[in-house]
Amino acid sequence: MPAFPDLGLPLTGSVSELRLAAERDIPEVLIAHQDDPRLHRRLGLDRPPSGAELGRRVEASPADQAAGAAVWLTIVAPGSDECCGQIDVHEVDWDHLRAEAGIWVAPAHRGRGMAADALRLSGRWLLGTCGLKRVQLMTEPDNTPMRRAARQAGLREEGILRGYLRERGHRVDVVMLSLINADLERG
Repeated sequence: MPAFPDLGLPLTGSVSELRLAAERDIPEVLIAHQDDPRLHRRLGLDRPPSGAELGRRVEASPADQAAGAAVWLTIVAPGSDECCGQIDVHEVDWDHLRAEAGIWVAPAHRGRGMAADALRLSGRWLLGTCGLKRVQLMTEPDNTPMRRAARQAGLREEGILRGYLRERGHRVDVVMLSLINADLERG
């Protein structure tokens, strides 16, 4: 199974940079969940993560990356190291060369184009450097800001998958968006 390569230098866009997630991000992640009490629901979680859970995730990240199972990226503003959000690449299928990405941006940093820029950067890296052929993102149909950011990043909406996920004991609809190499060539 292929591994996700190290980023080396951060991936740099117009309003955001991406680097590997680190322990120093934990306080900002916890603050983001406090500032947006619905964030954990948008991420499909039963409750906000604890500092201990985030610490374990950071500890497991190098092994997940080396095994090609997942990669966890932190969004920062250019010239800053403060966590403004994160991209979680998971559900990686190397046989079919696809992965799912999840993203969040802290409330204090929303509305600046960071989500679209970070999705664009990560999509190019995943399809180019990492060799994937498809990156997909799912969100709730009513998550207009996420859908807009994904479209601005070049992802294309494929439709609504009715009752696709089970979250918090209920079936939920999701909008499927995807990015493939042909989308990069158009953009």
